Amino acid sequence: MKWALATGAALLLASGASWAAVKPCEELKAEIETKIQAAGVTSYTLEIVDKAEVKDPNMVVGTCDNGKRRIIYQKNDG
Repeated sequence: MKWALATGAALLLASGASWAAVKPCEELKAEIETKIQAAGVTSYTLEIVDKAEVKDPNMVVGTCDNGKRRIIYQKNDG
């Protein structure tokens, strides 16, 4: 009985955690943009691209759309 309760609780927590991790791309991009601006960066580009389009993994600052898309960051000269 305790095993069944523990297993059920673990499954419930796992499903809740995965649900909480899924965020719309535009919402995540807006959150990242707020943090960048708070750091004082004024000239940058944030772009949402398909996972396959990422050329430099070091530019990735977010993952969205259940892992299918990435948000990439590039600081511009200026």
